[in-house]
Amino acid sequence: MMEAEQRLTQVRAYAIQCIKEETEATLNLINQLDENFDKAVSLMYHCAGKVIVTGVGKSGNIGAKIAATLSSTGTPAFFVNPLDVYHGDLGVMTKDDVVLALSNSGQTDELLRFIPMVLHMNIPIIGMSAHPESLLAKYSTAHLKVWVEKEACPLNLAPTSSTTAALVMGDALAVALMRVRNFKPQDFAQFHPGGELGKRLLTTAQDVMRSDDLPVIPKEMHLGEAIIHVSKGKLGLGVSLADGKVIGLITDGDIRRAMERWQAEFFDHTVSDIMTREPKTVLPTTKITEIQRIMHQNKIHTVLVCDAGRHLLGVVDHYSCML
Repeated sequence: MMEAEQRLTQVRAYAIQCIKEETEATLNLINQLDENFDKAVSLMYHCAGKVIVTGVGKSGNIGAKIAATLSSTGTPAFFVNPLDVYHGDLGVMTKDDVVLALSNSGQTDELLRFIPMVLHMNIPIIGMSAHPESLLAKYSTAHLKVWVEKEACPLNLAPTSSTTAALVMGDALAVALMRVRNFKPQDFAQFHPGGELGKRLLTTAQDVMRSDDLPVIPKEMHLGEAIIHVSKGKLGLGVSLADGKVIGLITDGDIRRAMERWQAEFFDHTVSDIMTREPKTVLPTTKITEIQRIMHQNKIHTVLVCDAGRHLLGVVDHYSCML
């Protein structure tokens, strides 16, 4: 019992050791990359069908994650358990597909029984294992070597470093394919429409702008009266128009600075004396991400939404962009 209590005081050191060993195993993958990686990426890029990822046990768990990553980054993919192939799942495969098979040993029985079916259909196989001389490697069109010196497990038994390395190799494939496809944030958003990133990338100014009861003030209005309109508008600004077109903008910051500057003479001045005559405007189709960039770059909290003729349509403030 005392020994266990003593070991409890060292758990952080155990964690550090594990992280270091898995990091080292991952970095060692760099020296294992060869022309097979290039071939694997080419096979997946030119695949007219889908990438079918397969594996058993922990390799299957990693394979499922790799399939999900590929699918969300522009490469149609899904995971198939080789045990289910004998019960009808083989029907999802076509000659236009590519198989990505994971097995640390490259000798997993359940996986090897699946391989002849794939070969019979003339489907290319990308194998991922630790042993280039394994049966999986022998039957692979391209074999990715993912070898680790030892597991981070203190018994060197539980798949730890090996599964991390396989996961990283899968990410390397996905990222390489993204680069080849020139996959952009807008593409990512289309695959993640319900997520926060998807919302920000797909939402436009017209979706979030305030268009009712906008604080419109004439440029001839005295600042004393303009304060009331800016306050009622609850946007911290007032917009001046001419024939419906934006000609100027004042903010509560402009008003405070004017009061400090003119003091008792403040009430003698009009909106035109302090307004910004070329305020930042965006089109209603402008994406929220672009509006956030404009706000950050210009150190402002609000932009005006106008049509191509600078007719005021609405206002988008910082809080509207916080989806």
